[in-house]
Amino acid sequence: MSVSLGIDVGGTFTDLVALDHESGHGTIWKESTTPDDPARGVVEGIRRLLTEHRIAAAEIGRVVHATTLFTNALIERKGAPTGLLTTAGFADILEIGRERKYELYDLAIEMPRPLVPRPWRREAVERLAPDGRVEIRLDMDAALREVEWLVQQGVRSLAIVFLHAYANPAHEQQAAAAIARRFPQLSLSLSSAIAPEIREYPRTSTTVANAYVQPLAESYLDRLETVLSDLGIGGQLLLMLSSGGLAPITEARRVPVQLLESGPAAGALAGAVFGHSAGLDRVLAFDMGGTTAKLAIVEAGEPLVAWGFEAARQKRFLRGSGLPIQIATVELIEIGAGGGSIARQGALGTLQVGPESAGAMPGPACYGRGGEDVTVTDADLTLGCLDPEYFLGGAMRIDTAAAHSSLSRLAAEIGLPAQRVAAGIRALVDETMTGAARVAIAERGEAPPDYALLATGGAGPLHAWEVARRLGVRRILCPPGAGAGSALGMLMAPARVDRAASVNALLDRVEWQAIDATFGRLIAEGVTVIQAAGGDMDRLRMQRMADLRYAGQGFEVTVTLPDALSAEVVQAAFEARYGALFNRTVPGAAVQLVTLRLSLTAPIRGTQRSVTLHRRTGQQQPVKGRRMVGFAEGEIMTDVYDRYALQPGMQFAGPAVIEESESTFVIGPDGRAEVLADGAILVELPA
Repeated sequence: MSVSLGIDVGGTFTDLVALDHESGHGTIWKESTTPDDPARGVVEGIRRLLTEHRIAAAEIGRVVHATTLFTNALIERKGAPTGLLTTAGFADILEIGRERKYELYDLAIEMPRPLVPRPWRREAVERLAPDGRVEIRLDMDAALREVEWLVQQGVRSLAIVFLHAYANPAHEQQAAAAIARRFPQLSLSLSSAIAPEIREYPRTSTTVANAYVQPLAESYLDRLETVLSDLGIGGQLLLMLSSGGLAPITEARRVPVQLLESGPAAGALAGAVFGHSAGLDRVLAFDMGGTTAKLAIVEAGEPLVAWGFEAARQKRFLRGSGLPIQIATVELIEIGAGGGSIARQGALGTLQVGPESAGAMPGPACYGRGGEDVTVTDADLTLGCLDPEYFLGGAMRIDTAAAHSSLSRLAAEIGLPAQRVAAGIRALVDETMTGAARVAIAERGEAPPDYALLATGGAGPLHAWEVARRLGVRRILCPPGAGAGSALGMLMAPARVDRAASVNALLDRVEWQAIDATFGRLIAEGVTVIQAAGGDMDRLRMQRMADLRYAGQGFEVTVTLPDALSAEVVQAAFEARYGALFNRTVPGAAVQLVTLRLSLTAPIRGTQRSVTLHRRTGQQQPVKGRRMVGFAEGEIMTDVYDRYALQPGMQFAGPAVIEESESTFVIGPDGRAEVLADGAILVELPA
């Protein structure tokens, strides 16, 4: 494997990075995403990257891919016609949910719309007890008749979710085998294979979401393999998971729901890698692209991983307004808009930015593709933060007149000067992102000044200074190639597998030999996937965890388990974690073991965690010009630096604009910048 290729399909741009493992040099290409057919943008981007940088397709030994395609299918309800076969009496679980309103006093509240309409939710005669004992045997003939009716209605994918299948998968497996024989064209998703955990609603929601995107995933991944083969690329194809690891294409086809947050997870991993290289182990990885912005918290050089999230929220920032997805995922905070977020006059006559986005087509007005709405990118251009002659390194033409025209129309509606409206758009989106980040960090009991902010994405470095200033963060790190941070991150990602098994027993009644046997089974399953992904088994790392709670509580705390398991040591680990989170324990209360969790990671053979990007300019002097740039303090004449001419060890003061092909880094007045050995720029903010 001499060259690895990373591909990140975002809402506005498709980022590609080719990494030569012998030299450690990386080359970047950004191609406009083609929403009607994402593979088309991938193909065009690969062709241009290979041609521009004279890379032979046969040299590419590994392709790593992340995409928002499946997330968008959930949001836009564009998945496959999906049915649900569930235990009699449980067909309405998707609408009953947790019986909780995410906005208590909203009389017109809209709850998440189920992915499966009511007529396509069919019931099977069967019943298992919570411990897995069979109470009512599965009536296979009746179940097949229900599935036959669904197929006649046009259903292409089926979720099979039986009550307590996490404790005994036999009924689901028997049904799946019979259905596959009778209807081989039907995609099948079993809850015992997708989310084998207690709680019927999250388990059903996760399995249904997997079924909903599975035909789309199978079709897209098949086409991607064909496209790569037609281009002469014969290397292994790996998919980025939401957990921040890589998996072979077979695992991605089996459980595509694991890919929902793949792009942002790769950005968080890049934050961890570059932060660790700079000696920063506590990092806020801030990734702002053309459509969305995300924040991930990195502790001790690793992004935090959660065991569930919500997809397709009705209201972006409100918990409970989305579809619960029970998978391992990098803990991401959605903190606001992207460069394509649309600004308009609100109902009260005030300025409003987002959540609607211009996307890739037509995109911001300045893209010259027919877009007429003012976006954050148009405001950044008007304020001098962007150079219209150097957008994407000059590869993309920018229509300054169109940006000014759309901004002038909005300014006339609001009754303010255009320049002031542009500054307002920028300030509003910065404050929106800052506010969401501040709350999320506080909920973890942490303080923003304890972290450094690492900026990636096409728009992240543009807005990092103001977000950091408002948060009270004292340091900003901008890695090289920040505009393609997610694509860089996935090339450094390890192979990873996460597995879970429910137990649901009081600690004093747990059979620890059975627990060891369960972990042994999960490890055997995981090792097979790690090996298929090309993981270095000599550096395999294993983490055993468990969800525990005081008996009677409704939610659990995830605890890392010691090597030797017993009721006493597990209870001590739980109470130490519980006390750290809530500053108290409950003396004398019984502790319940609910779910076992296993995480296996191993570096991909031949990869390295450092990249030197090819220079794309003959510029010798770091300062290549000056222009007026709008800051919170007002318009200031600012030096413009060529990032490719900056040398390690170089220091300079703000205000400054540092340009590279994929992104522009803006440093405000009184900032102090230093170029680190790996090309990253570390900025100290004034007190």
